Amino acid sequence: MAKTVLYNGKIYVERGRYAQALLQEDGFIRMVGSDEEVLASAAGAEKIDCRGKTVVPGFNDSHMHLFYMGRAMFFPDLTKARRAEDLTELCRTYLEKNPHSKGFTAAGWNEETWEPRHRRKPNRADLDQVSVEIPIVLTRVCAHACCVNSYVLKKLGIDRAHTGFEGAGVEVDENGEPTGILTEKAFHAALDLVPNLTREELKQALAGAMEYAVSRGLTTVQSNDIGYVIKDQEACCALMKEVYDEGRGLLRYTGQMFYEDAESLRAYCESPQFGESYADDWFRRGPLKLLKDGSLGARTALLGFDYADDPGNRGVEVNSDAYMQEMIHCAHDHGMQVVVHAIGDEAIRRVAAMYDEANGSSGENPLRHSLIHCQITDEALLSHIKASGLLVAYQPIFLQSDMHVVPTRCGDEIMKTSYAFGTAAETGIHASYGTDSPVEDLDPFACIYCAVTRKDLKGQPAGGFYPAECVDVETAIDAYTMESAYHEFREDVKGRLKAGYYADLVVLDRDIFTCEPEAILGTNPVLTMVGGKVVYRAD
Repeated sequence: MAKTVLYNGKIYVERGRYAQALLQEDGFIRMVGSDEEVLASAAGAEKIDCRGKTVVPGFNDSHMHLFYMGRAMFFPDLTKARRAEDLTELCRTYLEKNPHSKGFTAAGWNEETWEPRHRRKPNRADLDQVSVEIPIVLTRVCAHACCVNSYVLKKLGIDRAHTGFEGAGVEVDENGEPTGILTEKAFHAALDLVPNLTREELKQALAGAMEYAVSRGLTTVQSNDIGYVIKDQEACCALMKEVYDEGRGLLRYTGQMFYEDAESLRAYCESPQFGESYADDWFRRGPLKLLKDGSLGARTALLGFDYADDPGNRGVEVNSDAYMQEMIHCAHDHGMQVVVHAIGDEAIRRVAAMYDEANGSSGENPLRHSLIHCQITDEALLSHIKASGLLVAYQPIFLQSDMHVVPTRCGDEIMKTSYAFGTAAETGIHASYGTDSPVEDLDPFACIYCAVTRKDLKGQPAGGFYPAECVDVETAIDAYTMESAYHEFREDVKGRLKAGYYADLVVLDRDIFTCEPEAILGTNPVLTMVGGKVVYRAD
């Protein structure tokens, strides 16, 4: 039996309660207490001296895209761009190194962060300078808009006379010509034109992403990849199982499943694979993932009012109410949890009403249906979410960039009740934390820092962005561990360092509970353990 004892530590058990040591055996925590009592029961165990360092439960990102994060390693890093012309050069360099490429995608550009004199969106002319013979799709940082070259526009049949695309936007210039900027469903159609990585490259992408994730203290991800990165859900799951069978699966993975229509969803729900758990809870099939709207950065989040900086625009309804209701009812009737991307207040309002209809008049939410992002809210919406028992999967790290643009999109008044982390905690809404990586880096410490300080990564504004919605460190840690476990029905085995729970934990290089809030940002794992196995140790 594999036994390990961690001692001489500050082990976070729950708010206001700490221990010195814990014993794990065969992947489960068997004992938590003082050094004296735990060491006395640890005969034959490997001993790890924590040297007084803080130990917290392993972090659990409640919504992200691990495959996409790993896949980005194969393509240009567009976060390096400081102007549209930089995108051209980054892509040229990539093609010079990969002259046989039959098309590629890359992600991370954000014109809002460029200097004012360079603050324009890229266009098809920028990409046509790279190539007009292969598809090139450059995804904006929000992952709801992209810039494409003329090759893509031609393949999609988009031209001056044909710019309509249901559930999407095709930007045109003053002469009615498509600029190359596509949003929502048009964006996804463009991605479909790009050849996927090979099977071995996809496995490398997943394994590489996991290596990075555990180095930042993640021990579980709830990731939306299945049906996206590989359209065939069963083929995607088979590939992922191979990674685990080969011993390269370093963390626990719960898949947020994508299905395009009720027929394919129903076939899955009635199959032997429904809800499958593999390799002792390391890989699990989880909820249905749906999208109702877009993003604030791309001005496609669905609002109940006009965008302040784009009068007449209220965003994009990515999927109709009728489609959403059919999918939610199909999943609900088969006992399947649903998680829906909803950013704008109107999207949240409609999705909450659909959940209420599925749940009936009881005011309960037994399948733990959830709102992912849930950014623009008013008091009535927050009260509705609480009364209906709906879950929220927040990404506090979004604040570090959104605080600089969203007030101009939505106005100051509604910002007082948006990104409402503090209100959610105070009222008892089940709110978990994550990053939506690769939209943002999956680093949990930057995310916790933003939740606690409501400042950007440069420490601004000095007093915090609407600081009434700040949370304390314990709340942020619990949201990233216990609440994320609740989100996936695993709160009985994850999210706490107590007897009977998985030995999923992180030893930190500083006391995150007592250090200055600004110092949270620089926190690093010293050791990460998943299921009793040390999967990362700092040099």
